[in-house]
Amino acid sequence: MAEKSFKYVILGGGVAAGYAAREFAKQGVKPGELAIISKEAVAPYERPALSKAYLFPESPARLPGFHVCVGSGGERLLPEWYKEKGIELILSTEIVKADLAAKTLSTASGETFKFHILIIATGSTVFRLTDFGVQGADAKNIFYLREIDDADTLVEAMKAKKNGKVVIVGGGYIGIELSAVMKLNNLDVSMLCPEDWFMFRLFTRDIAAFYESYYEHKGVKIIKGTVAVGFTADSNGEVKEVKLKDGRVLEADIVVVGVGAKPLTALFKGQVAEEKGGIKTDGFFKTSVPDVYAVGDLSTFPLKMYNELRRVEHVDHARKSAEQAVKAIKANEEGKTIEEYDYLPFFYSREFDLSWQFYGDNVGDTVLFGDNNPASPKPKFGTYWIKNGKIFGAFLEGGSPEENKALAKVARVQPLVESPDLLAKEGLAFATKI
Repeated sequence: MAEKSFKYVILGGGVAAGYAAREFAKQGVKPGELAIISKEAVAPYERPALSKAYLFPESPARLPGFHVCVGSGGERLLPEWYKEKGIELILSTEIVKADLAAKTLSTASGETFKFHILIIATGSTVFRLTDFGVQGADAKNIFYLREIDDADTLVEAMKAKKNGKVVIVGGGYIGIELSAVMKLNNLDVSMLCPEDWFMFRLFTRDIAAFYESYYEHKGVKIIKGTVAVGFTADSNGEVKEVKLKDGRVLEADIVVVGVGAKPLTALFKGQVAEEKGGIKTDGFFKTSVPDVYAVGDLSTFPLKMYNELRRVEHVDHARKSAEQAVKAIKANEEGKTIEEYDYLPFFYSREFDLSWQFYGDNVGDTVLFGDNNPASPKPKFGTYWIKNGKIFGAFLEGGSPEENKALAKVARVQPLVESPDLLAKEGLAFATKI
């Protein structure tokens, strides 16, 4: 089979790949120097749309509407853009072997790609219930959401099972976003949350109480503190029941599972240093192997603010880490230096008429402020996390762009807090005066 050679190869076709390509174009990549190899059949797109606007009952998002980089207010990079820039998009191509020392990537059919510099941007894949041996988890109409093909099959099922019963397994990001969008589609929605409250890794009990009440008012049933242990199917092999650990049985026409993701690092095992489940990098996203960089979900990088190595699964980090790696590559070639990555953790979501943002680290004691009554016409409330007398994290529901910016600044500056009681009274005003 033919061998192709490139100066730069981005392996993976998700958000990070698209933002890296844009940065290469900004930095002046020459035609034919850069290739993106992706197992998906479409050019890089903004993945968060899949659990939100892609599933809307009215005016749903469709490609080419959400190719990168529209998610951050940038230019939409259509397939033609890559062609104009001389960037080769190698789609529907799965790499099955990577030899980092020999600088080669190979497909199952024997195609080989040589690189001088590699950016690993393979991201994550979802955990499947079949991975854990859950009985009946291979029934039809049990879905996972990661790529556009997953979203398309889910859309078809929603049409086929109009007004049907949906069980969402998982109370994290996918759980809260899909529960909301499924309800907008007039489906009967139950969300299974294994912990004591949903978004357990980020939300406090007080924050979660607001959203749980809001969701229940919208008609979403939230079942906490138990897990799915099995599924039964009908004579067509389609799921019909979800068995819970506490003995209850839920009827289901559709099941969507969101129980976390794992970094796609298998191709590189034993070839590159790993840490905390990801590929270990420095503040420029260089790995332990010369000329090999790793960005996005699978990089374990120095989180400078907190002086620790961390892996962050979020679109904001995927975008920014990709840009940082390309800047570092080009600076290195030109004998220049750039600042180390100094990331402020950022998470956000939108469900129903709600919109929240979080910055920083959710560690320490918490102070709740504002109007967190779910029945309010426009609720606006937040929480500060205080550790060692300083603000480490900040959360806000219903904030304006300016208020969210103030929140980010507070989390970055980490001001001292004299009195938690006074902070609760001041609330958002404390952030806006920093």
